[in-house]
Order: sequence, then C-alpha cells, then structure tokens
Amino acid sequence: MEIFKYMEKYDYEQLVFCQDQTSGLKAIIAIHDTTLGPALGGVRMWPYATEDEAVEDALRLARGMTYKNAAAGLNLGGGKTVIIGDPSKDKNEEMFRALGRFIQGLNGRYITAEDVGTTEADMDLIHEETNYVTGISPTFGSSGNPSPVTAYGVFLGMKASVKEAFGSDSLKGIRVAVQGLGNVAYALCDYLHQEGAELIVTDINKKAVERVVSNFGARAVQPDEIYKQEAEVFSPCALGAIINDETIPQLKAKVIAGSANNQLKESRHGNVLHEKGIIYAPDYVINAGGVINVADELYGYNRDRAMKRVETIYDSLSKIYAISKEQNIPTYLAANKLAENRIARVAKSRKQFLTSEKNILNGR
Repeated sequence: MEIFKYMEKYDYEQLVFCQDQTSGLKAIIAIHDTTLGPALGGVRMWPYATEDEAVEDALRLARGMTYKNAAAGLNLGGGKTVIIGDPSKDKNEEMFRALGRFIQGLNGRYITAEDVGTTEADMDLIHEETNYVTGISPTFGSSGNPSPVTAYGVFLGMKASVKEAFGSDSLKGIRVAVQGLGNVAYALCDYLHQEGAELIVTDINKKAVERVVSNFGARAVQPDEIYKQEAEVFSPCALGAIINDETIPQLKAKVIAGSANNQLKESRHGNVLHEKGIIYAPDYVINAGGVINVADELYGYNRDRAMKRVETIYDSLSKIYAISKEQNIPTYLAANKLAENRIARVAKSRKQFLTSEKNILNGR
C-alpha cells in the first residue's frame, strides 16, 4: 500500500503507528480532518490478516467519522484507532494503558471511544492515562451505554424518511422489516412498537428473535427472507454491505432506514436505489445518535442537551432529502455534500481569521 498517495488522495492529516513490546500493542491512529475540531472516533480491535489491511481500515474509518461528525453538526473532526489482535484473547491492561499514553501524546488532537472489539472497561483503562476518551464508566461521569440513544436517533430518522416517502411521519400501521436484533435494534423495536408499527424481524440469534416476538408481538422470518417482505421500511441493523446486487432486486420496501454501518456495498448501489425511487437514509447520518451522545461528555454530560442534539437527525435527513430532490442526486451524495459544505464553510472562516491574525503580527 502506498500510504502517502492514499493520504494525499483523501487529504488525511496524520497517521500514527503505536507499538508496545511489553503488552503486545500494535495500533494505528488515523486522523483525517480537524477543521471542525479535535478528531473523534473509536478504537477498534480486530485480528487483521495483514498490516496493510489494518492501515486501510483505520484510514477508511477515520474519513467516515469526519463525515459523520460534520453531518451531525458536531464541532469535531474524524479519526479512528485500530488495534491488531483478537479481542477475545489478546487483551490486557497494559495494552490499553499504553494506548492511552500514545493518545495523550497527541495533546487533544484525537479523542477516542468504544468501537468493535472494545468495551467500556477498556475505555476505563485508557482513561487511567488520558482524559481524551469518552464512553467510560458512568462512575466517571459518562453517559453509559449509547445503544438506546443510537436507537432513538434511528427512530427519528425513520420518521423523517417515512414522511419523505409517504407524506406523514407517523409510523402507526407501518410495516418495518428489521434485520439484526442486537442492543440498538432491540431498543429501536421498542420505540416502533410504542408508536404502533408492525414488526417483521430476523436474526441468527434465536433467543434475540424470541425476545422481540414475545415483548413486541413481532413476526419472525428466516434471515434470507427478510429482504422480500411486504413492508414499507427495511431496517438493516446488523452487517454492512447489505445493500448489494443480490438484495436490491428482492426489496419491496420504499424506505431503507437502519443502524448498520456501511450499508451500501458499493457507492453505485446508492445510485440504483435512487433510480428505483427508494428513500435511503445514509447510515452515518441516521446512526449518529451514539456519537452525538458521547460527544456531549466533552462538555460535562447532560442527557437533556444530548437528546435535543440527537433530535436534529430528523432535520438533517430532511435537508438531505431536499438536496437529493433539488439536484436529482442519490441521498448518499446529498449527505456527503451537506458534510463537505459545512467543513468548507468553517475552513474558509478560519482561514480569514488566521490571515487577519498574521497581518496583525506582521504589523500590517
């Protein structure tokens, strides 16, 4: 992998390699853009097959966080950490404390959080060495489990999407096919059930399915049958790359709105959805509730303030749909434009300020 060419192509700021022989830490911190503020993004632990694969994942995820934070209206840039290792057997206290020291060394340019393969307990260990971490235990003043907040944002985003498709944001009587029933999806099903939506659900975990069927009166189907259900909304809440050449022809839903990351297998699949007239809620916008929630910890966590910010997901998606309609472009491109325009405006205003400051210092 030609790292500098890749970084130049997408305008990355910094890539940091972290190694600690005692703990076995091999980590990569990628900082994509800090125009809006410090880079915020979680630490992912995964048994990558190669170092190149780990570097590419860190870079890709960091850029995604720039767009997510910008679209969410946060004064934060995008970054990400990946640790090479198996989270089920390679973790130790020294590893996360060592990572905390590396993060501290960046002096606030990067703030981390929980992600795939890491936990609240791991964040507590990082917190032993640095304050540049969110998602720590509530005893330290954090917000706790972000899943219900993420679910609330998806619920509101689904309402905005249904309004775009059908003219009303009421979900009463709307059939929602939910794929995946983890913590976020379970909380989402609770919100949907309370509003009177009809739930069709699936998961490879039978106990998770039984729980939702029992508690919310959902109808269960086999995993490979979820795409073809007669439903107004398809809600992918499990794997990424789930919108692809095989699944799109099966879909009968008019709306796609779910919590899963990287739902489009390729960008062109977003184009196909646009051509078919299917309303697609860009994943990094609709699932931003969790990052909005942990970002509030940076100001001294206030739940009411955080939830009000999460409610802006509804407005953000409404703007994205308006851009999509006005410019006749897919919603994923409209979301990118919304994020890029915000970054560009802030960059321009900062440039003017810095130029003025430079002139003052030079006596002009």
